[in-house]
Amino acid sequence: MTAQAGQPRGTLVQKYGGTSVATPEGRAALRGHVIEALADGKRVVIVVSAMGRSDAPYATDTLLSLLDGHDAVPREADMLSSCGEVVAAVVIAHELRSAGVPAMAFTGGEAGIVTDDRFGDATVLTVEPAALLAALAADVVPVVTGFQGVTAAGEVTTLGRGGSDTSACAIGAALHAEAVEIYTDVDGVMTADPRACTGVRVLDSLQYEELLQMARHGAKVMHAPAAEVAMDAGVPVWVRNTYSPARGTLITDVERLSAERRGRVATAVSHVDGIARVTIEPSPAAEPQAGMRALTRVFRAMADADVSLDMFTPCGASLVLSFAESALPDALSVLDRIGLHYEIETGLAKVTLVGAGMHGVPGVMARTADALAGAGVDILQIADSHYTISVLVRQDCRRAALEALHDEFALGD
Repeated sequence: MTAQAGQPRGTLVQKYGGTSVATPEGRAALRGHVIEALADGKRVVIVVSAMGRSDAPYATDTLLSLLDGHDAVPREADMLSSCGEVVAAVVIAHELRSAGVPAMAFTGGEAGIVTDDRFGDATVLTVEPAALLAALAADVVPVVTGFQGVTAAGEVTTLGRGGSDTSACAIGAALHAEAVEIYTDVDGVMTADPRACTGVRVLDSLQYEELLQMARHGAKVMHAPAAEVAMDAGVPVWVRNTYSPARGTLITDVERLSAERRGRVATAVSHVDGIARVTIEPSPAAEPQAGMRALTRVFRAMADADVSLDMFTPCGASLVLSFAESALPDALSVLDRIGLHYEIETGLAKVTLVGAGMHGVPGVMARTADALAGAGVDILQIADSHYTISVLVRQDCRRAALEALHDEFALGD
């Protein structure tokens, strides 16, 4: 159905990942989606990732490998890694014009994306969409490089892995878009990673906060900052398959959730591998108060060393911390400097049950513990919030834990 004369035209922001833009088949599917949306009376903005994954000639990792493994100047590394999206945007704009669709490529800076100066993991501060609005007013489809912006001083920055999602949601918010569509190579957001759990299914819909928690706790669904941007702006987000007519998954507010989702305690289960746990104790020779003061210094020292703590549990005079194994050298350096005794355990995984429906419902923690005990999975550490229950388990028990929780809360039904 096309828009009638005088009707306001809704704006769609469509983001295409690297696998969607890397092949002729993917680019043909992209053109089809754009042409269909235009025929339906929509104004369309496209956001693209770099073409392909590792080892593809224009992929981000391939570009960064040109620095030969040496420590690069962060500002220059961002200049280099931003080039993959520039290639993709120019190619897609060219192919759209060849198909009769007026289009124009924009860098993130040209599209008005302004960030802070934390190179490699910048935060979007604002989007000034005047250039995009001018293109849309002229019936031109802007093709914007994802994953990047510029500082107030005009220096190129990148937004971290998955940052093209954030680019799309930030542009969608700035344009008051009707929706943001995230096109990928799966049919939507699933109840668990199908490579790690059997019986998973595509979710019809979920809340913004649920998506945010899934992203924070390991689900490769969307860049976590993108979920925050969409939630703050109230822009509906669809996750869809570039190559399939499947409906996909709608991420929205409570009022627009499908009947299938309402009333469920849990929505999905996610996981993160490669977690380390450290149990810290004061020096045996230290006075009790001195020992406690040393433990309280841990949090500040870890923050100063840029070590992100995942779970932490005080236990008498001891403290149990968990974090990514990649942060272990920095964390142990902090503890050695403070002079604390510690024990290390590696090879762990965090499994997280996510669901807006669990808030205020008694017995969810008990069901979680019972299900894991029944599967023979030991809980090493546990944390919860209004939307999540996270358990630390040994990595060789991770699949058993995922499947036990997936079955216990009937996520596959």
